[in-house]
Formats: sequence, C-alpha cells, structure tokens
Amino acid sequence: MSIDPSERSTEPPCDVRELFATRLRAALRTGEDRAPDVPAARRAYREAACLLARFDPRRLKLPGEERAAGAAALELVDDCTTLGMPDRAEWALAAAVRDEALRGLAGPAAARRVLECNLDQLPAGPGPERFALAFLSGSPPATDRMTADELADVLQAVLWLSRVPGTTGLPDTAALQHSLERARLLEPLERLVRRPFQGRERELAELRRYAGLPEGSGQQPSGAPAGGALEPAPPLVIHGPGGMGKSTLLAKFVLDGAHGSGGGFPFAYIDFERPTLSLREPVTLIAEAARQLGVQYPAHRAELDALADESQRVVRSQREGQDRVTQLQQLATTRAVLGRRSSQQFQMLAAGRETDLIRRVADVLVRAVADGKTDKSRPDPPFVIAVDSFEEAQYRGSPVVGRMWAIFLTLQSVYPGLRFIVSGRASVEHPARATVPLDIELGELAPDAAVDVLMSCGVEDPDVARALADRVGGHPLSLKLAARAATLAGLEAERTCELIRSLPERRREVFRRVDQLLVQGILYDRILSHITDEDVRRLAHPGLVLRVITPEIIKEVLAEPCGLRTASMEQARMLFDELSHLDMVEPAGPDAVRYRGDVRAIMLRLPGGDRTEVMRAVERRAVDYYATREGLEARAEEIYHRLRLDENPRSVEERWLPGVERYLAGAQQDMTPRAAGLLTARLGGGTPDQVAAGADQEDWERIAAREVEDLLAQGFAEAAFERIGRRRPWTPCSPLHALFAETLSRLGRLSEARSAVAQAVGPAERAGCEERHLELLLLSARLAEEAGDGEGAGRDLRVAEDVAVGLGQDLEAMGALLARAQLTAGNGGTEEADQQLAERLRQLPDDVLADQPVLVRAVASQIYEQEPGALDHALDVVGLSADDETLDALGAAMSRATLRQPALLGTVMEILNQAAGPTRPDAGGAPSSIAGILRLARDRGTLDELARRLLDTPDESGEIAAGVAAAMGVGSTGGPATTSRVIQRAPVPGRAPAESGDR
Repeated sequence: MSIDPSERSTEPPCDVRELFATRLRAALRTGEDRAPDVPAARRAYREAACLLARFDPRRLKLPGEERAAGAAALELVDDCTTLGMPDRAEWALAAAVRDEALRGLAGPAAARRVLECNLDQLPAGPGPERFALAFLSGSPPATDRMTADELADVLQAVLWLSRVPGTTGLPDTAALQHSLERARLLEPLERLVRRPFQGRERELAELRRYAGLPEGSGQQPSGAPAGGALEPAPPLVIHGPGGMGKSTLLAKFVLDGAHGSGGGFPFAYIDFERPTLSLREPVTLIAEAARQLGVQYPAHRAELDALADESQRVVRSQREGQDRVTQLQQLATTRAVLGRRSSQQFQMLAAGRETDLIRRVADVLVRAVADGKTDKSRPDPPFVIAVDSFEEAQYRGSPVVGRMWAIFLTLQSVYPGLRFIVSGRASVEHPARATVPLDIELGELAPDAAVDVLMSCGVEDPDVARALADRVGGHPLSLKLAARAATLAGLEAERTCELIRSLPERRREVFRRVDQLLVQGILYDRILSHITDEDVRRLAHPGLVLRVITPEIIKEVLAEPCGLRTASMEQARMLFDELSHLDMVEPAGPDAVRYRGDVRAIMLRLPGGDRTEVMRAVERRAVDYYATREGLEARAEEIYHRLRLDENPRSVEERWLPGVERYLAGAQQDMTPRAAGLLTARLGGGTPDQVAAGADQEDWERIAAREVEDLLAQGFAEAAFERIGRRRPWTPCSPLHALFAETLSRLGRLSEARSAVAQAVGPAERAGCEERHLELLLLSARLAEEAGDGEGAGRDLRVAEDVAVGLGQDLEAMGALLARAQLTAGNGGTEEADQQLAERLRQLPDDVLADQPVLVRAVASQIYEQEPGALDHALDVVGLSADDETLDALGAAMSRATLRQPALLGTVMEILNQAAGPTRPDAGGAPSSIAGILRLARDRGTLDELARRLLDTPDESGEIAAGVAAAMGVGSTGGPATTSRVIQRAPVPGRAPAESGDR
C-alpha cells in the first residue's frame, strides 16, 4: 500500500467526521431542540414580566428594586412582541418564553413578589394580573356573577398560575371554560338590560305563566302534571310600536330563567340582526339553537355541535338550491315551465331538511334534560326559543313563516314543553298557521315605572320626574328624551318648569299617538337648543334627512340651505368635529357619522313647519351631490333622496342599478306609501296595508306577484287565488296574468287557466312586453300539453322560439327549445329539439353560457345522448352544482352502476379516493359511504374533476353517464319525474351506450 501523501484518502478520519456532524447538527438545531443557558439577568426580567399581559419595558422592575433600572428593553428585545401605538409602546412576552419563565419560578411566593413589584404596570380595571394576585394572596375571586370579559381574565390567570410550580387551590379550567362560554351566550341579553329594568311586571308575569313557571321565579314549571312534561302551547308574539322595549322584555325574561337555581330552563336566543343568522334561512336558527344547547349541556356537546355543523352545511346547500330557483325565474322561457316547479320543489326539500334536523336536536335535548334531572319525578323544564328582530319575515305568504311553523310543530311534537316567543309585529294570517298564537302587546309604561325610568336616566328630583311623566306619558323613548332635556336644563327650577310647561297636557287615548309625536318633537328641539355652537345648531335639525354626514357633505349639501356662508373644507371639518360629539349621532365609518336610528325614526315623521322647506332643499342638493358620484352606495343615496322628495317612482326606477338593494334595506319606513311601494316591489318582503294601498299600480302588482309566487311555492293555491283577486284591472305587462293562470291550473281549473292565458297574450304583445309575452306563450304551451292538446302546445312553442330568436336573446331561445324538448318528451318528439339544443350549445360563446349555469346544466342533461360531449362541455363551463341533491343523484347512479357491474367497483372507488384526496381522515373518521366521500370531494373542490373521470369510465349499463346527467339536471328538469326519465334512458346491460367511444 502506498504511503505517499498525494495518494492519501481525502476523507477525514472517522472520529473527525463524527465530530463535524455533531457540531453541524448543533448549529442547525432549532431553539426548541436546544435549551441554551439563559443569562441570569435575562431570566430575571422574563420572570418579572411573565404574569403581565403587557408591560412598558422602561418601567419593568425586578423584585427588590425601588426604581426600574431600565435594562429590560435590552434583555427582552428578542423575547417579546410589541403592542400599542409607537408613542406608547407596550411589550408582551412570546408564548413559549412566557411558559418557560412561569415554569422556572421558584413557587407561588416568587410569583407574588414579581407581580407586587410591578403593580404600577397593571391597568386600572380588572385584568388577569389582578386576578392572579388575588389567587396568590389567598383571596380567590368569586366567579358566579362575573361578566364574560372578567371570566376570560380569570381563566387566563389560572392558566398562567397552573404552570408555576407548587401553586394549589386553583379552580378547574374546564369548569371555568364552561362558565366563560355560558357568559358569552348571555352577553347579548345582558347588553339589552344594561340599564336598570323598569316596569313591565305584568308582562313578565304573563311570560312566566306561559312558560309554566312559578310567579316571581325562573324555576321548575308548576303547570305540568306530576312527573310529566308541560302541555303543548301555541307560540307567543310580543308586539308594539318601535322603542317600546320588546327586545328588552324578552331579554329580561330569558335572563331571569337562565340565572334560576338548578340551571334554570334551557333556552335559545335567536336575534336575526346578528350577521351569522339569516332571516331567509330558518336552518340557521337550528344551527344556532344546537350550538347554544351544546353550551348548556356539556355532556351532550359533541352531538349538538355535530348537528350545528351539519345545519351549516345544509345552509350552503340550500343557497345553491335557492340560486338555481333564482336563475330559472330570471328567464321568461324557463320561468313558466321550470321556475315555479323548481321553486316548489326547493321549498319542500328545505322544509324536509329543516324538520329532520330540528327533530334530531330535540331528541338530544330530551336525553340531556333527563340526564340532568336529579329528581326524575319532577316535570321537564320549558325549552324557550326567543326569536328577536323577526319583523321583516312577518308578511302574508312568507315562506320563512311557513317553514318556521313546520320547525315549531316538529320540535313541539318531540319536546311538548317548547315555548316559542317571537318579538316582532302582531301575528299575521298565514296558510301554514296551525293554531292562533298568543300575544302580548306592549303599551306605555305605568306612571310609577315611568318615574323610575326618568330617575334612572338622570332626573334626580322625584317631583320633577312625576311632573314630566304626567306630561310625557310612558313611551320609553319619550322618557329618555325627556330625561336628557331635563338634565340639560340643569338644576334651575325655572328652566325645568319652563320645560314642563312647554309639553302639552295628555288627552284621551284617541289623541295619544299625535300627542306622543308632538312631545317627542318638542323634547328633541329642547335638546338641540342646548348646542352651544350656533352653526352646528343650524345644521343639526336639517341634517336629520341625511343618512350619513361627512365634512364634504356639510360643505356641498348642508351649508347653503342651512344659512351658513359657503364653508371651506377646513371650516366644514371643524363643524363636523363638533357635530360628531353630539350624543344623538354615532360613527358611520372613517370621517363619517349618522344620526341614531331611533332619533331619525321619530323626527322624520314630524311636521317641520318652516324647517320643512330647508330639509327639502337639503334633499335636493343631496340628489345633485350623489348623482355626480360613482358607486352603488352613492346611487342608493340618490335614489333614497329622490323617493323622499316624492318623485315619480317610474322616473326614479330608471336610476336603479343592480346591487343598490343592500344599501336601501329598511328605508321604507322613511318614505311616503307611494315611495315605499317601489322599494318593497324591488326589495321584497311584506308591506303594511297602507303602503300597499298607496303604491302605484305597477308596484302593487309586483308586490302582490311576489306574495302569490311565495304562496304557490309552498303549495297554497287557495290562498294565492284569494290574494290575486284584488285591485283590477292589471296592466298588460303585469306578472299577475301568468300567475293567475298558474293558480287556476294548480286548483284543477285547467280550461279557465288556458282561457286566462289566451286573453293575456295579445295585450302583452301589443304593449311591447317581450319578456311577459314569452312567459305567457311558454305557459300556454305547458297548459296545452297538460290538457292533451299537443298540437296547440307545439304551435305556442314554435311562436315562442321565433319571438326569442327575433329579439336576439340567445339564452331565451335556448330556454324555449329546452321547454319544447321537455314538454313533448312523452310524445316522442324530442329528437329535433335536442338536435337544435345541441347546435345552439355548441355555437354560443362560453362567457354567454356562464351567465346561466342552471340553464346550461339542464340542456346538457337533456341532450347528453345525442351530443356526447355536452356533459364535458357543461363541466368545463359551469361545473356541477354543489348542493346535496346533486350529490345524492350522482351517488345513487354510482351505486346502481356498481351493483349492475361489480367489476366497476374498484375503478369507481379509486376515482372517489383520488377526489377525496390525501387529506382524508384516518380510517376511523373517514366517510365510508359514497355520499360521504362525494361531500368531502365537494368541500375540496374536486367534484367536477371526479365527474369528468366518471364519464371516461367504461360502463356498459350507461348508469354512470345517466347519473352525471341527472346530477346536472337536478331541480331544473321538471322535477323528480323528469329526473327519473333521464335515468331510465340509460342503455340496458349488454347494449352499447350511445356514442360512448367518442367522448
């Protein structure tokens, strides 16, 4: 062996390699893997800060120091995150550093010392530091009546101290967490009763009797048979004028019950003003009820949370279904044949899903209540569902009300002690109403309660309070205005007497509403008179007509009509700053304020005298101001002020843009009946009788049409017929013509329905109402087909196609062809229509097709046999719908195909597993059914790719292709019967599928 140096191995010896590798690993090791020694000074400052949520490093002291040495910033610069503003920097230890420091403390005594030496760093109010000090001092805080924020601080303190060696006597963190969640649950109710609750003893007693509770308590029910549940009771509606305290009464009742001994009664508080709840989606109520019950019954929380999650998935699915209905209603050629059928199908499926979910929630509640009772002979407590802010849904024919009745009846059948309380308008007639609801109408407060309200709002002299109450009455909002005016008047007796004398004496009940408006106006004027700046005082009253005020709006809109010399932007900003400090305004965004809603609601109803013309001048300038600005919000404000000026609704409608609706929601209350009629016709929802009576004929027809559509969708044809027969004659373009014929058809009066359509077609054509003309032609064809008049149906369909083509509306023409293909399917006349549909689908650009996904899917479902690439094309352009019905149709077809051809099972499961993806849960939690895997694929966004791979799968039965087609056409192929026909068209085993090799 050569020993020449040039021939030596270039590799280092074994021990050198190992040493190098060890050093490299040490250099690359993360901080978590390596635990280097922390210098003593740095460790001391970490310990000094470890029980402080935030601190000023310049003032952080070590135990024994009288003054901060100022070294904390240098020692802790790498251990902290910065909080607060640059001029007042505060630091907080990083979580891992804090945890290490807490574990490194010598014990509770050391923890107390580091806290006590930094008491000057603690915030003034409660916080985790003060609660930690209380525990360390042997005086643990009582948590039974703490707020949610205080409980969160206690929980944080306990989590910190649990890491300090040797600390004992701490409360259980799980119990604290449960208390915190329950407090969060009650927080919205606590906010409503933040001021002392005054009066309403009679109404509270009535609510307690309704719930079967003993007088003066929220305890176990007294009105139930021994050992049994409460007897069923109808819902109860709390109603009354705005500002009477409906929500506060509801909150007080629920809180009294929740704080009762033994846990009180189970409840769910549903406020539809919360962004997580949707008035148009009752299933969100079920999700929220399940969530709240899970907090109240921790032992059953997993089940209830799972039901809440399932309800949220149903929400997403229902939104897909509702979007399908909306799209089918948009086109005249799909509205009459597919739109109304799909709408009825959607309402039926939605109600079925919701009643199934609420029944399962009720089943868990029954078990939870039984498990929680120590004395099994005692009756079950009531289950109170308190629904707030329900006014918008309370109108005749509302699908929401119909589905809420179904939820109520289902829940009550499982839990008879259900007590369903709604705060809103007085109960309205609805065809789904199974019983007459009870009601509590809130009137004015009793005199003694009115005095108490005044004194709780700052009126210190009882005699003054009684004199004011005698003049003002018992309206809660008037009392608050009176208290504010009296407080501003100060302690001078003469000024207080002048205030009282300025208010009119109260008269008989018939004049009470007029008096109340007059009183509120006088009180508001008195409050405004105390504004010290004269220019701001001039702006204050006219500014009420504006829904938002900014410095620029003061300059461009308000200043001149209010008699101010043209203000510069600097002057406008100064006026804005003064105005923004008034207690009757609230923030409305950056550099923007608005008047409180309750103040505007009062003052806009009052006659303004000389101010009326000033306010109208402000509104005219507001129209000019917003008309020159871009954006939906500016256009909505322009429309708002045009309607407030009572311009012709038809001319205002010309300024309408899609999307302004969300900025105009609720604005009807500020309008005359005529103007409110246009908004209701455009926005939907119910309308008071006086608004409907004052609306223009066209607006009234659209309002009535929406109500009739809703009634027909729920299957209430008799109620629809009764509603539609008012306020004739209708305009030639009215949607009521088609709805009248549809209603007659649903009532079995087919010949009358055909006659009604025949009478309406000509006037619609002559009036130039192309869309209405098309709808009537398609409806006429459908009714002719139902009557067995195939020739008449074909004639109407051909005319409809010609009209649509002549108008150059490609999608309408496609809708007419689809209607012909579906309506003549039973007569074997679909081949020609299918071919024309396929040609039109190929010719239209993808961006045009993408505007109507539901129509494209329906066409592909119809023609997939004649046009092999139609399903692939539809998947590329619009994809599958993501609702549960689509997944059910696809899953059912896959199951049938694998049953007919077991050899397909492996291929199908491989496709499913790839679509579900590598992130699928382990075997214990993975969905095992086809439907479950399809839902997982939907959530991952791989459903369309899954469908494409299925179409490429060799399938002699044709079931898979037919299943994809059925999934494409869910809800848009004329209902279940047509879907079945799609499935039945699949080739039988042994027969080659049509053109399958060309895909």
